[in-house]
Amino acid sequence: MMNTKTDEIWAFIPARGGSKSIPLKNMVELGGKPLISYVIRAAKASKKITRIICSTENKRIADYCRSQNVEVHERPDYLAMDDTSVLDVLIYTFKNISKKEGKLSDIIPILQPTSPFLLPNHIDECIGLLYENPEAQSSQTITNFPHNFHAYNQRLIENRWLKFAFPEERRRFYNKQRKPKFYIHGNLIVTRSKTILEESEIFGNKSLHLLIPYHYALDLDGPDDLNVAEWYMEKGKVSLTF
Repeated sequence: MMNTKTDEIWAFIPARGGSKSIPLKNMVELGGKPLISYVIRAAKASKKITRIICSTENKRIADYCRSQNVEVHERPDYLAMDDTSVLDVLIYTFKNISKKEGKLSDIIPILQPTSPFLLPNHIDECIGLLYENPEAQSSQTITNFPHNFHAYNQRLIENRWLKFAFPEERRRFYNKQRKPKFYIHGNLIVTRSKTILEESEIFGNKSLHLLIPYHYALDLDGPDDLNVAEWYMEKGKVSLTF
């Protein structure tokens, strides 16, 4: 039986070295600092996180994390491929830690380095949701999005013809007022170690939410996103004074 501790919170940072959109993306500079430094700083400012673990196969990332007093768990190269899932890395990491230490934190915040505008109070609020709701398997930040991004407005190309991805729903919900309210992922998932190891899931079927402002949910996937992030910071669209 898994031995989980409720008085410890272990944050997990998945940070592989490979990236095709931006070479060594997790270490690219944003505002004069490595991208990964933002989630490290947020984790350290959290009132609930007791341990920070970074999983990486890259020496430069590992050295930087150690310089910031972040624990490094080295992953094998086969778990550092373009199509490697975070779930597989989580399972590998926490099975190893459980085998060595005989215990795991019950609650695991997953901090993506590509979400630099993560706030410590959002981390703590998502953790609090799981403390308050023992039946919940995870919590996550979500946000609103522009109307044109709604799933029922999306198109696909079939045999060179452009079509609505969901034509029946598009006909039924043809304007903003009629469409059901959808949300997109924000910048954080907090899950339980049992959800990861016993169910091979991150979210599970019972996930709670925290609504955050749209700007804070920015995910740095490519060079254009990096420019947007710089602009958000320069124009004061986000505040990282914590």
